[in-house]
Amino acid sequence: MEAYKIRLDAFEGPLALLMHLIEKNQIDIYDIPIAEVTEQYLAYLRALEEFNIDIASEFLVMAATLLQIKSRMLLPKPPAADEAPEEEDPRQELVERLLEYRRFKQAATVMEGMLHEREKFFSRPPGEFATRFVLPEGLRLDDLLEAFAAVWESAADQFAFIAREEISVQDKMQDILHLLHRRSGRVEFGETFIRSGSRTEMVAAFLAILELIRMKRIRISQDRSFGPIYLALGEGVH
Repeated sequence: MEAYKIRLDAFEGPLALLMHLIEKNQIDIYDIPIAEVTEQYLAYLRALEEFNIDIASEFLVMAATLLQIKSRMLLPKPPAADEAPEEEDPRQELVERLLEYRRFKQAATVMEGMLHEREKFFSRPPGEFATRFVLPEGLRLDDLLEAFAAVWESAADQFAFIAREEISVQDKMQDILHLLHRRSGRVEFGETFIRSGSRTEMVAAFLAILELIRMKRIRISQDRSFGPIYLALGEGVH
């Protein structure tokens, strides 16, 4: 009994059973031997009855349809007449239903394969990520002036009598370029004060940076808003 229950579950409907019989016997779907297929179909239904398995009404309707087609094909054909239209094959409607069923079955198989492939992946809707820092598109001279003003205000006055140090803009240009070469081509703006750290050096360093920018020997950048300003060697400068 269990074997027939499993077999019944394999056929979703009468068309599935018919297609199974056609493929099993390697029958041309366009030229179905109705008598043979009908006998096999009815034999399957009788086997289900012997094991007290309920037969769905759609299977019984198909059985009646097959018997009707079989009886129509057994009827003698009228003598052919030149003007009489050709009689339609009684199997034509059944063939069209089977062809449509096969198309849908093939499409379902393809879609099932696509489903199995899709199940290998996991996706989620895009999330909202808060931007901690907004990167500036470019730096202006005002940004550099503000950075210079911040360093200027933070410099503490040294109350000591020392000899005045003359720092030229040319000297600071050399200091900055030498520092960039030692630091792999990138330093922070505040690190350019490598001498006394006095306001005299700050002014000279600021003017030196402007001159190097004008000469395209260095370029300035800022990784994030209100972040430190960095100096880097210009393209082609070694």
